[in-house]
Amino acid sequence: MKVAIFIGSDSDYDVVKDAQAILKEFKVSFALEVTSAHRSPARTLRLIETYEEKGVEVFIAVAGKAAHLAGIVAAHTVKPVIGVPVESSSLDGLDALLSTVQMPKGVPVATMGLGKSGASNSALLAIQILSLNDSS
Repeated sequence: MKVAIFIGSDSDYDVVKDAQAILKEFKVSFALEVTSAHRSPARTLRLIETYEEKGVEVFIAVAGKAAHLAGIVAAHTVKPVIGVPVESSSLDGLDALLSTVQMPKGVPVATMGLGKSGASNSALLAIQILSLNDSS
């Protein structure tokens, strides 16, 4: 398992559909989990630990509104974390974008653009990161 994709809610499945297709096209093994930084923080922490034990090298965190999922993941791993903000409120995703990009020192998150295009780019960035240690 190389990549773990965490989505903040069931409504984010459609956002990551193309990202999953990209990872499959490049034959990158991945897992997809629904977990919320706010509604299920203990589950989120368990999933980080579980996927690190399975050898995950990159985490992708997709969330809308007060999008703290990427920050929570980054605070609990030394693996690269890619954040994808989602448009899901009256603020057209600005709240999610700012929540994802405004990380404090020591909590690095590579933030993509909003929504589906951001999710697709997160898959491509994950592939680029993985390619640094894999010549295939």
